[in-house]
Amino acid sequence: MTEFRHDTARLTLRDWREADWALFWEGTNTPAVMRWLGGVMDEAGMAAARARVEAYHAEHGHTFWVVERREDRAVLGFCGLKRSNQPGGPQGMMEVGWRLREDAWGQGYAREAAAAALDLAFGRFGAEEVIALTVERNAPSWGLMVRLGMERRADLDFGSPDFDPENPVIIAYSITREAWLAHGPTS
Repeated sequence: MTEFRHDTARLTLRDWREADWALFWEGTNTPAVMRWLGGVMDEAGMAAARARVEAYHAEHGHTFWVVERREDRAVLGFCGLKRSNQPGGPQGMMEVGWRLREDAWGQGYAREAAAAALDLAFGRFGAEEVIALTVERNAPSWGLMVRLGMERRADLDFGSPDFDPENPVIIAYSITREAWLAHGPTS
């Protein structure tokens, strides 16, 4: 099987290699990065997350791919596509998601990677609509969704105490293929 690889101006989205996992967890399993993602994971949590990412690829041909900076090949985090499967949420819809290490924030990497993932969702994987999920207090995440041209979809919100126990609601944004093409792919 050919390794998946998609290059943008500054980044490569690609399949995982064994050595990537330690670098990914070192950079992203921190209190700041995991604040709205359920908190820092223990070994069992990391193993379960890895198994989910690998299962998405095996089952659907897409996943949350490694985000590697092209300049120095540093693993910045992940970004990609899965089928929405959060208990209580919209099931089976194409979902875009990202998680980058803290020193990669504020440099446009998440937007560049997410735009590439949306291009792939609508092009290579034939999606008609893509959603993104977060919690209301994670303003940087939903702010990126807005900058990507996604619209708030309160009809897809659902309860979940897993990520923000003080406000246990997952909020949804979405974009259709037509809206994405009108918005203008940026990768």
